[in-house]
Amino acid sequence: MTVTEQIIEHVRELPETIQSEILDFIEFLETKTDKSGKEKNEWFDFSLSQAMRDIESESSPYSLSDVKEGL
Repeated sequence: MTVTEQIIEHVRELPETIQSEILDFIEFLETKTDKSGKEKNEWFDFSLSQAMRDIESESSPYSLSDVKEGL
């Protein structure tokens, strides 16, 4: 039995209100992925690049000895 068949079997046994929630979740997952199933990372990549912008030029409140103490 395929995963799809297993999902259908489980969903059929649930009340319609729960089935509606499952449909909402499936639609959410579809917006999160493209047609190939690969996650859309453009926003994530952009956000990360903006957050990390110029971070190398910032001074750190920690020293190398602080890092070694945790080990």
